[in-house]
Amino acid sequence: MPSKACCRAEWALSHFTFFPIFMQILAFFSRFFYNYRVMLIITGSLAYDYIMDFPGSFSDHILPDQIHNINLSFIVNKFAKRRGGTAGNASYALALLQTKHTLFSCAGKDFEEYQKDFEKIGIETKYIQIYKDTYTSTGFAMTDKKDNQIWGFFNGATDHNYELKIKTVATSNDLVLIGPQSAKGSLSLIKQCIKQDIPYMFDPGFILTQVSDEDLTLGVTHATYIIGNDYEIKLISDRVKDFKTLTKEKIIITTLGEKGAVITDQGKHITINPAKAKKIVDPSGAGDAWRGGFLAGLSRGFGLQVCGQMGAIAAVYAVEEYGTQEYSYTKSQFTKRYKETYNEFLTL
Repeated sequence: MPSKACCRAEWALSHFTFFPIFMQILAFFSRFFYNYRVMLIITGSLAYDYIMDFPGSFSDHILPDQIHNINLSFIVNKFAKRRGGTAGNASYALALLQTKHTLFSCAGKDFEEYQKDFEKIGIETKYIQIYKDTYTSTGFAMTDKKDNQIWGFFNGATDHNYELKIKTVATSNDLVLIGPQSAKGSLSLIKQCIKQDIPYMFDPGFILTQVSDEDLTLGVTHATYIIGNDYEIKLISDRVKDFKTLTKEKIIITTLGEKGAVITDQGKHITINPAKAKKIVDPSGAGDAWRGGFLAGLSRGFGLQVCGQMGAIAAVYAVEEYGTQEYSYTKSQFTKRYKETYNEFLTL
């Protein structure tokens, strides 16, 4: 009959033989919990967009020697009112990919219709501050046949974004998208993120004409990610002193429209090839959709190459419809198109 010590040894051996297998299983599943622990906080504008198409080219009607005296009107052949705003558009793309996030912005007394539409697709609106004395931000966009755009924008309730308190929704484990909104709102959120040690993605976009070089430098210096189109990134790099030095350890995302994007990570350039559109209807909102797709990948712990490619797929869906939130897809449709475009499998 074996001794008690021998029995204990056999028990320990059998259990510890299983232990490495158990740890591998635990590690596998813990990756999912870990990857989803980072909450995305989406800030920026919520807006109603009035979108118009001009069938000609703006350049045919702008005289170089009369730029100081422009007085033009364009007859458009297409018009629509749509949900929009930088935060709303990015949130919509994230919702289609079933990516948990917090939408954190301000809206006006006319927001009810927008709110109901978002709640129908599972987007929480409880952190949106409603101001009854003003209107939701409103954008007016005109696009010519070469996809050049002219925008006019009424800030409305977005002017209150500076009153938002980021510590009520975010921690140092989260990532805040500081999307285009009022300059005062963007700078307030930047300073709060710096004070609370919360990582953020800086997307100055529309506010570049409103902020000083000093404020722009502040946003760039403390950002984890910087994103903009090629024109915007060029403006930022020209205005921020020692831009290359300040950003050498940051991730810079330069979107290139139909040419794709380039992600620079500590000097290494990652090329993101574009997805091919079945038809190009309207480029409005494609950049916000790109951000949504990219952040959806980032929240899952994917590498920058995959994140960028997810951004490209989200963006191509957007340009195929008229309006910034008129496209839709299921996760299976999204992964199928990803496979067709990049010849890689994507599991969401």
